[in-house]
Amino acid sequence: MTDFLLVAWVSALIEIRRFGWMFGLGNRWTPGEKLKILFAGYNGTRNTGSDVRVQEILRQVRHVLGAENVEFSVMTQNFDRTKGYFDGARQVHLPDVYPPFLFREVHANHGVVACEGSMFKSKFANALTTMMIGSLGIASAQNKLSVAYGGDAGHMDDLIKWMCGRYTGESLVITRSLESQQLLSGLGVPNELGADTAWTFEPHPPEYAHKALRELGWDEKIPILALCPIHPFVWPVRASIGKYLARMTSGAYKDSQYRTVYFFESGAEVDRKFAHYVSGYAKAAKAFLQKYRVFPILVAMERLDAVACREIAKEIPDTPILTSDDYDMFQMVSILRACTYMVSSRYHGIVTCMPAQVVSAGVTMDERIRNLMRERGHQHLLLNVDDPDLEPKLLQVMESLVTEAEAIRESIGQTVVSNLKAMARMAIFLEDEVRRTYPEFPLRRGVVSWEDNLPPLNENLRKLVEAYDQTPAALAASR
Repeated sequence: MTDFLLVAWVSALIEIRRFGWMFGLGNRWTPGEKLKILFAGYNGTRNTGSDVRVQEILRQVRHVLGAENVEFSVMTQNFDRTKGYFDGARQVHLPDVYPPFLFREVHANHGVVACEGSMFKSKFANALTTMMIGSLGIASAQNKLSVAYGGDAGHMDDLIKWMCGRYTGESLVITRSLESQQLLSGLGVPNELGADTAWTFEPHPPEYAHKALRELGWDEKIPILALCPIHPFVWPVRASIGKYLARMTSGAYKDSQYRTVYFFESGAEVDRKFAHYVSGYAKAAKAFLQKYRVFPILVAMERLDAVACREIAKEIPDTPILTSDDYDMFQMVSILRACTYMVSSRYHGIVTCMPAQVVSAGVTMDERIRNLMRERGHQHLLLNVDDPDLEPKLLQVMESLVTEAEAIRESIGQTVVSNLKAMARMAIFLEDEVRRTYPEFPLRRGVVSWEDNLPPLNENLRKLVEAYDQTPAALAASR
């Protein structure tokens, strides 16, 4: 019922903006002024992946459209947790009860770029997907720029699927997987195939990571194993007025409250599944550590992941726990790229370390890591979080990371360059959409290389491009 009310509220606001636009209410971009773009995302919770994605979307869009031509605003749920992020953009507070905010803030801008990776799916929270659709829908209702940038589509509840089909039909959705593209095409949503946007991220240099790891007890002579677990079974988060009232009056649902009216899944079955996941993860890692001399670290890519890290640490005493509460995105990714091996249930744990060719495997709760491993040709390095034989299978996968390390690194390098090119194509789709929406906007002219569609690449990425770019022009230049 709460989801229905939220969808109805946001849908009504979209229709009000559409009606108002028909009667001349609202302002479009005019030549000579800066193009004001609102970047709609899940920021301010110290979710490293979400923050990295938005950081790079901002950099690419600013590079392509010209810093002198644009003015950016970025949503955040907590200014303290995004302090020092998103340089050059104004941060605006996203409240828990967000429909009035969307109604006001989208109207004040010339367009929206939706940034959330898990953009159109019910797996995590219908409220989040409703916010993404609402942001895009309000923008397109006023004939403004309305672009979803490098996101996924997955299973949606019927109500959310209806809303997606109805209100994103005039937006451009650039997906990061073929599977997402196929799903959205079935709903009649215009789309193009792109990539995730984290590939160009530049963290602190390796010197920072080495110093931080030495302080945690690392001997530089031995490899580092990063373990990035999550709590996979508490999703989706759902809004519940009933639970909120019970929480306020009797203290019930304290442990499952996410924030205000939003609550995690909970109960005996959730606890049983989580215990099995933690046990399999921990025992496999413990057996691996007995066989191989490595330095293990537990990494909470989002603040919520610290729960899983602490549970696994009970089985592997003295293992350092690094949380996104304590390490910002520039620090965290720098540390991940100093690792040799990784086992992760976080998609961006894997993505952000791939430019350093860290040898990685996935234990997945949904299609994101599965799609990535398929793209890499590493389906044998993938397990599901609820696999009944998680412990023995995970140990086997971890041993494969050692025995197949060089071949895995080669495939990772090729995949990084392939995704850089896909991300570069996204700039072309963006320019075409800006041109369609605002024909007089001063876009670039002439022919540009694919690298020119990306923000400036650091030295490490340039080396990967030189090594793994297989286009005829690149091969000819290397001879």
